[in-house]
Amino acid sequence: MKKYAAAYVKRCDKCQRYAPIPHMPSTTLKSISGPWPFAQWGMDIVGPLPTAPAQKKFLLVATNYFSKWVEAEAYASIKDRDVTKAKYPELVLHTTISSKQWASRSHKQNLINALKKRLEQAKGKWVEELPGVLWAYRTTPGRSTGNTPFALAYGMDAVIPTEIGLPTIRTDATKQSDANMELGRNLDWTDEVRESVAIRMADYQQKASAHYNRKVRPRNFKNGTLVLRKVFENTTEVGAGKFQANWEGLYIVSKVSDNGAYHLQKLDGTPLLRPWNVSNLKQYYQ
Repeated sequence: MKKYAAAYVKRCDKCQRYAPIPHMPSTTLKSISGPWPFAQWGMDIVGPLPTAPAQKKFLLVATNYFSKWVEAEAYASIKDRDVTKAKYPELVLHTTISSKQWASRSHKQNLINALKKRLEQAKGKWVEELPGVLWAYRTTPGRSTGNTPFALAYGMDAVIPTEIGLPTIRTDATKQSDANMELGRNLDWTDEVRESVAIRMADYQQKASAHYNRKVRPRNFKNGTLVLRKVFENTTEVGAGKFQANWEGLYIVSKVSDNGAYHLQKLDGTPLLRPWNVSNLKQYYQ
């Protein structure tokens, strides 16, 4: 009897649609690292943000996987052509974006947190504060690399404005006749520094993956499996408020892709425009 009761509850339509959203990861962490500076980039979109001058309210963020160098550009709206034709001053100087992969959440969240601290009541001035935030980020040592993005990109640490008004040993050395020799020595050490950073980053990623993967609860779907999709802001029921269901639709898995992505179609065979990650899906029992 208990077995039949459990099977009946498992097939309950309302119970499945109002079931809580699991917060445990469903796939293992796959770390990405570039072989050298500016070889591989990740991209992501932040927004909508408070409207700034020229109606800018979106931020296109590109992160280099090796040096953690971050570029960001403000847009009024972002479409496919904006992503493919993005022209960052530094990126044009070094290389083109070779990989349209998602940037790390931590990097874009760091930018948002830094902007929050500077804006206070003037939320619409985030575009004006963006260059200062990027400079601070590029000259701050990262936990995974132990170096600043600026040093990994250019072979030496940047001279910050404070060092101009308050001379240090390093700034005094630039005034001497052997300044060029000192700069050349730093560049000679660049390859060795980058190699040690690559080793440190691999160790950091290995530890991070081991910690993350302990919490993984795998979920896999086969072709033809019925699934529900997590409700997002644009698919909420009007006026439902706190009584909104957590899952919507009824979809069929039409194709299984790599890295936990699934192509879906409606019951009438109409395909959805893009694949969905397994974390946004839940198997439906009937």
